[in-house]
Amino acid sequence: MNGIQARFEIARPGFTLDLALDLPGRGVSALFGPSGCGKTTCLRAMAGLERARGGWLRVDGEVWQDEARGHFLPTHRRPLGYVFQEASLFPHLSVRGNLAYGMKRVPQAQRRVSLAQAVDLLGLAPLMDRQSGTLSGGERQRVAIARALATSPRLLLLDEPLAALDAPRKAEILPYLERLHGELDMPVLYVSHALDEVARLADHLVLMASGRVVASGPTGELLTRLDLPLAHGDTAAAVITGRVRDHDARYHLTCVDFAGGSLRLPSTQPRPTGQTLRLRVQARDVSLALQAQSGTSILNVLPARVLSLSEDSPGQTMVALDLGGARLLARLTRRSVDALALAPGMPVHAQIKGVAILD
Repeated sequence: MNGIQARFEIARPGFTLDLALDLPGRGVSALFGPSGCGKTTCLRAMAGLERARGGWLRVDGEVWQDEARGHFLPTHRRPLGYVFQEASLFPHLSVRGNLAYGMKRVPQAQRRVSLAQAVDLLGLAPLMDRQSGTLSGGERQRVAIARALATSPRLLLLDEPLAALDAPRKAEILPYLERLHGELDMPVLYVSHALDEVARLADHLVLMASGRVVASGPTGELLTRLDLPLAHGDTAAAVITGRVRDHDARYHLTCVDFAGGSLRLPSTQPRPTGQTLRLRVQARDVSLALQAQSGTSILNVLPARVLSLSEDSPGQTMVALDLGGARLLARLTRRSVDALALAPGMPVHAQIKGVAILD
């Protein structure tokens, strides 16, 4: 059985981790939740740094831990890469030396990621002869991730790798993390309490609270489930994946096709036809109409169907919508909901005032 299946129980004074996971064998899965909910403890258990009572872990069909049978693969024998908040590079080595150290851990016959591939994925060619002490925070984390990749892991663990970086350094490293998402044929488990990072990077989302899994599934689905806290509040948003159809240079508008139709969005940067983009649509930027409107400045008006409604805050209602299989949220006043007599199953037109490209 491919993918990652895990069962961990770890009891500490005042805290218990008790969770079961079934994660995809490719792409980025994110553990998301508030500080202290058990995200890092879960990663440490996967790495074998925490021994879970009743623990069980299988990665890509291979059992790494089965406490019921007395089987426990120690950390140094688990083919994984682990990147922490702090890069922890060897200060006496250059970038090349740090990467070479990672390569030495794996016999040549077992290498699945070449040094050249790791360097290219993280954009490190101009830095190879630099000493680690001269690097910026973002550069250090890129080297740390490349060093982890140089061990040819079958599982890559990233424990809040952007938490110690300021906004410019985060913006610098995020595109490289996206490349890992698109080009690596291995599962990546990404821990974060920053929803914008999760929305941008994760294919699969595990929502955690108090040491337990609250919900697990595709990121776009969980972000729009009205029974979960992610789909409420002023920052609630949906994530849509689509492909570039064309770019209008005169008006600086890019057209993106997705399951529910097409979206035109401002973009000064022309993008290649067919490029996959992840888009973020905030619930507060979506209004609804019973009929398609004419004579409006809103570029994106698409047919949709009401899935469900839930009170969001006093006087505010969150409406979950289906657009041909894509999910969207609209945050409306309770008065508007009553005036339109909205109910599950109703056809409506979603008027989308703002769309952001997650890049």
